[in-house]
Amino acid sequence: MARDLTGVLDAVIAGIVVVDSDGRVEIVNSAASQILETSAETAIGRQLEELFPFAHSIPKLVRTVVAAGGSASENELHVERRFDHDLVIDVAASPLFDEAGPPSGAVIVLRDRTIQKSLEEMVEDRETISAFGDIAAGIAHEVKNPLGGIRGAAELLASRSEEGQTREIAEMIVREVGRIAALVDDLMVFTPGDAIHFEQVNIHRVIDEVLELVALDPISEAIEIQRWYDPSIPDLLADGDRLAQVFLNLCRNAVQAMTPDPGTLTVRTRMPLDHRLSGTHGDAMPTLVVEISDTGPGIPTDILNKMTTPFFTTRTDGTGLGLAVSRNWVSRHGGALRIESTVGKGTTVKVSLPLRRSE
Repeated sequence: MARDLTGVLDAVIAGIVVVDSDGRVEIVNSAASQILETSAETAIGRQLEELFPFAHSIPKLVRTVVAAGGSASENELHVERRFDHDLVIDVAASPLFDEAGPPSGAVIVLRDRTIQKSLEEMVEDRETISAFGDIAAGIAHEVKNPLGGIRGAAELLASRSEEGQTREIAEMIVREVGRIAALVDDLMVFTPGDAIHFEQVNIHRVIDEVLELVALDPISEAIEIQRWYDPSIPDLLADGDRLAQVFLNLCRNAVQAMTPDPGTLTVRTRMPLDHRLSGTHGDAMPTLVVEISDTGPGIPTDILNKMTTPFFTTRTDGTGLGLAVSRNWVSRHGGALRIESTVGKGTTVKVSLPLRRSE
């Protein structure tokens, strides 16, 4: 007995879209409907350009396949969704032949690689932070002791000098040594010895306290602060102080990006239904996402990929450690920090955290 084609395609975990030679949709399985956030009834009969507004390269890819009669693919396309988390998908297209002659259409296969990509990035983050922690520990060991000697000698020289210029130089040495010592202390954040203290935390209370501090900063005077919270998010096990440090740093960066022009700082929380992070024992856990968005000038692509690199900064008065430290604390929570930006429109930082609960 012949099986129903629709039922077979709906059982496939990859998204499948079938189009005719004119690029008009004929079949959409359930996985593709979920990825595209549309029903099969709505999609059938529409042109590819209507179905894939997020990626104009897909219709072009399919039309090339139909014209040439050969298969083609494109990897890691980013899908911006309206109702759920954004996706990373791989796309493959192959021509369809009814009989001898040119292709009569094409079949498009959409593979959701979001979770796999997220896990790969988390592993890469943790390896990078671990390597930087080893370097930081070595620097601290080699630098702090000589710094102490230099500072002691400069303080002694300042206290014994009767000449004003010599005393001023000695005091400048003390100040600069203090600055270097503070930088070394900041580096120690990346070493494994700095503990995380987990307790029950209301994430919205942490964010509210951070936003109160941000609102008191004079540079926030022209900034509108918006909160969009998911009220269904439960308390989670986390280090509230460390998360406050992360969110305060991200919010201040957002405000500074918009200053001196007016702008909007938006903090949104949500809990994606089908996107989970790996727990301590490798098990998938529900995930909390905190998004911090600004309406600033945005970040060029060549700079965006360097933003969380230690010591990289675009500000003359910055150390380049703020985002790196934030990424470290998020990673120590088992989460991930991602930056998305469009030049001329603004920047969004997404912090994903596993929803650990007390047992």
